[in-house]
Amino acid sequence: MEAVAKLNNVPTSPRKMRLVAGLIRGKSVARALNLLKFEANSGAERLEKLLLSALSNWQQKNEDARIEDANLYIREIFVDEGRMLKRLRPAPQGRGHRIRKRSNHVTVIIDSMTEEQLEQQQSKKSKKANK
Repeated sequence: MEAVAKLNNVPTSPRKMRLVAGLIRGKSVARALNLLKFEANSGAERLEKLLLSALSNWQQKNEDARIEDANLYIREIFVDEGRMLKRLRPAPQGRGHRIRKRSNHVTVIIDSMTEEQLEQQQSKKSKKANK
């Protein structure tokens, strides 16, 4: 069973947020939370809070299941461009330069990993270790 969490109108450029989102894409939830906790980028603490929200959404849907036994992982995370505030900054000789203050929308989908997926992932890791 999957759970979704969304964060809208984050006042950071989408490019900066995509760097952090790329770090945790496809990872287990526990590993992603550890990575975000020690990441220096400013978007990391917002993504950490969003991931905790997705985790509580999953827990609310699956009241009888335990988080530790569920093998939760980040199935999908994407960052879309939000609204852009356009401002003018005074420039020399009476001109004005446009400033674009960008924002973004982040969506996280977490899901529990099945036994087959776990076996496939472990076999991929063992193949990489043998090379």
